[in-house]
Amino acid sequence: MVILFCETSDRLQGAGVTSNQTGIFVGGGGEGYGVPQQLLLKYGNRHGLIAGATGTGKTVTLQVMAEGFSAAGVPVFLSDVKGDVAGMAAAGSANGKLHDAFSKRAATIGLDLVYDACPVTFWDLFGEQGHPIRATVSEMGPLLLSRLLELTEAQEGVLNVAFRLADEEGLPLLDLKDLQAMLVFIGENSDAISTRYGLVATSSIGAIQRRLLVLENEGGARLFGEPALQLSDLMLTDDRGRGRVNILAADRLMQSPRLYATFLLWLLSELFEELPEVGDPDKPRLVFFFDEAHLLFNDAPKALVQKVEQVARLIRSKGVGIYFITQNPQDVPETILGQLGNRVQHALRAFTAKDQQALKQAAQTYRPNPRFATDEAIRDVGTGEAVTSFLEAKGVPGIVERTLIRPPASQVGPLDPDVRAQIMAGSPLRGKYDRVVDRESAYEILRARTTAAEHTDGPQTPSRSPEMRIEETELREFNKARRYDGGAARTTPREGPKPAARRSDSVTDAFAKSFARQIGSRTGQALVRGVLGTLFGKR
Repeated sequence: MVILFCETSDRLQGAGVTSNQTGIFVGGGGEGYGVPQQLLLKYGNRHGLIAGATGTGKTVTLQVMAEGFSAAGVPVFLSDVKGDVAGMAAAGSANGKLHDAFSKRAATIGLDLVYDACPVTFWDLFGEQGHPIRATVSEMGPLLLSRLLELTEAQEGVLNVAFRLADEEGLPLLDLKDLQAMLVFIGENSDAISTRYGLVATSSIGAIQRRLLVLENEGGARLFGEPALQLSDLMLTDDRGRGRVNILAADRLMQSPRLYATFLLWLLSELFEELPEVGDPDKPRLVFFFDEAHLLFNDAPKALVQKVEQVARLIRSKGVGIYFITQNPQDVPETILGQLGNRVQHALRAFTAKDQQALKQAAQTYRPNPRFATDEAIRDVGTGEAVTSFLEAKGVPGIVERTLIRPPASQVGPLDPDVRAQIMAGSPLRGKYDRVVDRESAYEILRARTTAAEHTDGPQTPSRSPEMRIEETELREFNKARRYDGGAARTTPREGPKPAARRSDSVTDAFAKSFARQIGSRTGQALVRGVLGTLFGKR
C-alpha cells in the first residue's frame, strides 16, 4: 500500500497503489521492477540518505520524495543548489524532452503518470528569488558563528565573552552592527574584562572584526536581522491539505559554502529547540532535505559534529525527518550515518582502489538480498535506478532492492522567471519578510547611554565653592589610593556628611564612554530595532 502522488488526491496511480496514505511510492523493484517500493510515513522521521555520483539521478529522487511527502500533507524544506529544483512549482509536460523516457519508465513500474505542480514557497537569503530569510545574531549563537567565521579556539573564546556580556547587560544582538559594537567595547576594556573572564587578546578581536568584514563582503550580513524567520511559516499546507514545499534558492549561496552549511544547521537547531515533543506520529510534521551534506562536515570541529549528532538523534521525537543528499555515504560521519534508516543509493563510480573500498563499505551497510551482490548493484545501476532500503514494520531495515525510480509529476529543471514571480506574488507570506525591520538593539541602547553619560559627566561650572573643590580633590586622591592631608588648606569647616563618590560598576557605563569615541561621527546612521526574543524568551 502506498501513497498517492503530488498530482492527485484520490485517483489510483498504478497497480496495487491506493490512497490510504501509509507510505510514499518511490519506484518499482524486484523482478521486472513490478514490486512497489515505498517509504512508510510512520518512519519518515527516522531520517534518510540519498547518495550517488554526479549525474546518477539524485535530484530527481529528491523531487519524487518531496512530492510524496507534500501529497501526504507533510511540509518540506529543501535547497535548490543548481537552480533545477524550482521546477516543482510547475507541472511536468507531455512536450518535455524527458516525457518519452518517463512514460516508458512509468509503464515498466505500473504507474499511471499524471503531471501536476506542487504548492511551493520560495526563499532566498539575498531576497532576490524568494522571501528573505533571516536570523538574529543571538539566535545563531557563538558556536555556529565561530564555524561560519572560521575562528580559532582563542577567537571563539572572545566571541563567547561578547555574547555573555550582551546577555548580562540586556543588550540584544540582532545584526552584525550590534556584534561589532560589543567587540569595540571588549577591545577598549580588555584589561578589566580579562580579569573577570580570562585573557582577551586584542589580536583576537581584530581577527574577528576582519572575518566579519569578509562575511559582509560575501553578502552574509543579510542573514542577520529582523523580522527573523518564524518556524511556523515553514510548516504550512495549501487549501487541498498538501504540505507546502519550501525551496531555498542556493545557487548563489553556494559560492559561500560555509555560510550555506551554517545556515541550514542553524535552521535544524532552531527546529530542535523550539518544536514540542510529539513521540511517534503517524507521519512527520516536517521533512528537511540537506543537499550537498558534505559541506556540513568538511573540516568541522568535534563540537559541531557532536551538535549535529545530537540534533539528528533527538529531533525525530519532535516529528522532523532529516534526509542528507551527498555523493558518497562516507561524507557523513558514522555516528550520524547509523541513524539514517531510509536509504536510496544511486551509482558509485569505482575508478580507483580507494573508490572500490568505499563502494564495498557502502554495500556492507545494507541488509543483503540473495538475488544479487549489493556492491555490484551499486556499481552497475544506471541513471534513474538505485539501490534502496526503507524501514519496515517495527523499524526493521528492509532488504536491499534494485529500484527503478518513478517519474516526478512536477517539472524537472529550472522554472521560468515569470512563473516564479507569479507564484511569489500569490504567496501566503507575501509582504511579511520583504521589508527589514530595524528596531532598538545593542547599538542604539549604547548610543542612548552615551548621550546620557555625556550630559551627566559634562564640564563643571565655575561657580564651585572652595569647599567643593577641596572635597573633589580629596575624593580624587582617595580613589587613587593616595594619602592626602588637605585639612590645613580648608578655610571653613565642612558641615554634614561627606558626599559619596559617584561610581558605577556597570559594564555598559564603562562602554558608553569608550563607545562614544567610536560612533560619535555616525549619529545619523542609528536605526531603531527591537528587543531580542532569545534573551527574554520571546521575539
